[in-house]
Amino acid sequence: MTTIALIFDMDGVLVDNLQYHVEAWLAYCRKHDIPLTREEFFEHLNGKNARDTFEYFYKKPIDTKVADELNEEKEILYREIYKDHIKPAEGLITLLKDLKSKGVKLAVGTSAAKNNIDFTLDNTGIREYFDEIIDSSMVKKGKPFPDIYLKAAEKLGVPPTHCIVAEDALMGIQAGLSAGMKVIGVTTSHTAQELSHTDLQVQDFREVTYESLLKLLSL
Repeated sequence: MTTIALIFDMDGVLVDNLQYHVEAWLAYCRKHDIPLTREEFFEHLNGKNARDTFEYFYKKPIDTKVADELNEEKEILYREIYKDHIKPAEGLITLLKDLKSKGVKLAVGTSAAKNNIDFTLDNTGIREYFDEIIDSSMVKKGKPFPDIYLKAAEKLGVPPTHCIVAEDALMGIQAGLSAGMKVIGVTTSHTAQELSHTDLQVQDFREVTYESLLKLLSL
């Protein structure tokens, strides 16, 4: 039997947390007198890694170590804002249990900071379901480049043509498509129409089944 894989972005996919990240970015920018609107965030920054985001803000190259230090300030704001609201996306745990029982390989492929990955996976109780967790520190280029998803496929031992990506952000979707994978667009930060270039659009994981994954892959 052919082994398939489902690789999840984290923010806006495993958890519907985008509004809390936006609030944290806006708070950070207010503190540092950086002009930023919600519209600008969604158009230019949603899905970018921390270093690319700070280079966008400060209009200059930023060392990875400096970017990590700047980002932790923002992430402390985020975790404080979100800690009393965190929960898995609708239908996620049911889907993970079912896919795990059927031998589907599962991974997380995210641009999020390590502290946020731990915060999310541990506070939702879903870490145990994933075979691999890939973050942007493990690749040379973050999203929209395909490196994170290709690394996940490599670690899982599943060819990209048998991998499906679940994404909400335009840059992450581009990364999945560029990796040669099928992409499920989760409509937490964009409308289904805005995600019409994905292979399937869903509101949450109650709309995803093992059979629907096989259909996407024509298996």
